[in-house]
Amino acid sequence: MEPVMVAMSGGVDSSVAAALLLEQGREVIGITLRVMPCAGDGSELPVVPGGQSCCSARDVEDARAVAGRLGIRHYIINARDEFRSSVLEPFIGAYASGRTPNPCIPCNRDIKFGLLLQKGAALGAGTVATGHYARVRDGRLYRARDQAKDQTYFLHSVPGKMLAHIEFPLGDMSKEEVRDRAASFGLSVAGKPDSQEVCFIPEGDTAAFLAGRIPDRPGNLLSVDGSVLGTHRGLHFYTVGQRRGLGLESNEPLYVVSLDPGRNEVVVGPDSALFSGRCTVDSLNWFGGGIPEGPVEVRIRSRHPGVAALVGDDGRGRVSAVFSAPQRAVTPGQSAVFYRGDEVLGGGTIISAGA
Repeated sequence: MEPVMVAMSGGVDSSVAAALLLEQGREVIGITLRVMPCAGDGSELPVVPGGQSCCSARDVEDARAVAGRLGIRHYIINARDEFRSSVLEPFIGAYASGRTPNPCIPCNRDIKFGLLLQKGAALGAGTVATGHYARVRDGRLYRARDQAKDQTYFLHSVPGKMLAHIEFPLGDMSKEEVRDRAASFGLSVAGKPDSQEVCFIPEGDTAAFLAGRIPDRPGNLLSVDGSVLGTHRGLHFYTVGQRRGLGLESNEPLYVVSLDPGRNEVVVGPDSALFSGRCTVDSLNWFGGGIPEGPVEVRIRSRHPGVAALVGDDGRGRVSAVFSAPQRAVTPGQSAVFYRGDEVLGGGTIISAGA
């Protein structure tokens, strides 16, 4: 059998994925990606205070230590330029235009699988494995057994042709089982905490990350009836459903309802104004077929529980998903991912919400 390349982040999940494949008698090659700089290296990419980032020195050392424990080859690949062009720049650009992106989705598509499959081929490995909680069967993508850890939402844009070259060894395991196996393998990362959701944003402070990268452009802050209530700081400081930081006094809670980049306006309203009956989706990727017929389940953000919907083609390369019940805070820039049972049918990027 040809070698399998395992993307090793230095965390418990990818470490156990490598150990399980080795246990199966596979030849395993460990790869750790450098996607962000550490302090003092002179790079123009953002630096997390203290030199810690999603490829911190500790994470690299943890990955190297696990590879040494397992006795496998381990390489570190510089992917900073690719990460900047595929993830960071689109992330900043989306916020500048009034959208709220999920950077993990292009990172999976272009870096963790797209780039690694290219690098793997050079090392004789035609397959890439990761510590994602998901399953692949017969070239189709399915949810993980552990629904609480399922990560298929973040994988919907990976081209279907790549699935034949991807393995998810943890797809049938729970997080508790993974940590138990890490301990049984004697891996030093068995108790290591999980990484933060957006790896390159320290403490989840998106506004601080964007400060200085997007110029402030104040504009009108409006009510849903068009009345001017005040001034906003710039579209990148706001997202649909946001309540804090509006700087408004009101007899009832107010939330961001929509952002208008053309007019540079932020519209706010009561909670009831946040509900939408449909959304329009573009940048579509379907697994094994086109637009699904009949009822499907759609998730409109990573922690959304899902809702039944009907999907229709709008004739312009986009689809409209009509929900069985209105959904709160449908956010342009986030992804809509479609399921039938545990199978992932595909997904795309939300561009608008409607009544």
